[in-house]
Amino acid sequence: MPRAMWSGSISFGLVSVPVKMFSAAQSKDVRFNQLHAPDGSRIAMKRYCVAEDAEVPFAELVKGYEVAPDEYVIISNEEMDALAPQVTQGIEIEEFVDLSEIDPVYFEHSYYLVPEKRGMKPYALLVKAMQESNKIALGRVVLRSKQYLTAIRPAPGGALAMSTLFFPDEVLQVDELDGLPDQEQEFDKREMAMARQLIEVLAADFDPSKYKDEYREQLLDLIDRKAAGETIAAGPRELEQPKVVDLMAALEASITAAKEGRAEREKKTA
Repeated sequence: MPRAMWSGSISFGLVSVPVKMFSAAQSKDVRFNQLHAPDGSRIAMKRYCVAEDAEVPFAELVKGYEVAPDEYVIISNEEMDALAPQVTQGIEIEEFVDLSEIDPVYFEHSYYLVPEKRGMKPYALLVKAMQESNKIALGRVVLRSKQYLTAIRPAPGGALAMSTLFFPDEVLQVDELDGLPDQEQEFDKREMAMARQLIEVLAADFDPSKYKDEYREQLLDLIDRKAAGETIAAGPRELEQPKVVDLMAALEASITAAKEGRAEREKKTA
């Protein structure tokens, strides 16, 4: 069973809903330790002062913000504590908006909010009201001494999902990018028709169970085989060079391949 990582309440108006928060996703990246090749011992990272050519004890560490090359402003723990947001045990809803108005680039981490026993009815009421109004809630929460903007939305199964959001100044704006195509660019009618046809052929309902991390599976299999004593010879991997093709020919070939792929999938399903 997952363990709650935070408990508090959701407040909207004068209604307060006690909840527990659970992480909605967990990275399964394969992580490696750094080892010393000759003897296989693990490498330890030490705090080291270049100026004194000596290891530094933890008690002598301070926080510094670089304002110019090799020029730092020292900030004490007491100064940081004085500026830290007030730790509250609540998420106060400030407004309700349409989910479609929030670009997915703003979403950071996702969590589930589960009601305490005494909050079942107001929790269910909030879920139902948000579903019927097709709105999500925006609020703020303090986690680990940092304040986050959050979006709370109904999730499948009658749950509330909460996502922390990046603030606007943390998101790269599209107008800061160079090299984007002209939005007024014109297309041949056949090109547009075939592009739409390709989209229609590949259109499907989202089913996350169809997707898996093939690289991670292959990497874990490699680890298991080597742990079992198997000797594996890995040759250099050749990278395919991108080919310059005619746009219409590429669209036609893509539609044909997509239709064949769909027919094969439907055959397997049947």
